[in-house]
Amino acid sequence: MFYEPRLDNHGLPHRPLKAIVTPRPIGWISTLAPDGTANLAPYSFFNLLSEEPDIVGFSSSGAKHSMRNAEASGEFVCNLATLPLLEQVNLTSKPIPASASEFDLAGLEQAPSRLVKAPRVAAAPCALECRYIETIRLKGADGREAGTFLVLGEVIGVHIDERFIEDGLLKAERMQPIARGGYFDYSWVDRVKSLPRPAGGE
Repeated sequence: MFYEPRLDNHGLPHRPLKAIVTPRPIGWISTLAPDGTANLAPYSFFNLLSEEPDIVGFSSSGAKHSMRNAEASGEFVCNLATLPLLEQVNLTSKPIPASASEFDLAGLEQAPSRLVKAPRVAAAPCALECRYIETIRLKGADGREAGTFLVLGEVIGVHIDERFIEDGLLKAERMQPIARGGYFDYSWVDRVKSLPRPAGGE
């Protein structure tokens, strides 16, 4: 089959593109609202985009709480979403008023950060403290503005649960980070295969 995304002419019950670009890592973003309310939300359009400086980005469909809080406070935290926390990650995607906290909704304990005011998820094995850089409103190839915003931040502090470090390496398969698949599906890392890159490879 072939379809054109702008025409949405695939004839299927759901858009298949999200099932093609998978797995997509989840940025579980915590922020502080101006009134001090702790916000927490998962974003499956998320990734590490650069190193030196270390930059992460999450894409918000519409100007949601995480984006507005990051802009207002100048900071946010990316918490590692893992299989043992899957139910809580999913629950924190529920739209609730800005005056309510998803930490409370999901029964999650907050932990203090070191360099930013936004709290982190205490149960998450890793967390990235970030300083907000900018928000980019995305555009299509024709220059048409989308209702989607890319929020960028520089990683200025990294928390790691040392239980997952073995022989000097952080073991992703032991942390079991989760990712979004297509539709309502999640996947997780529970095994890896090491393969050295060819000589001279990037």
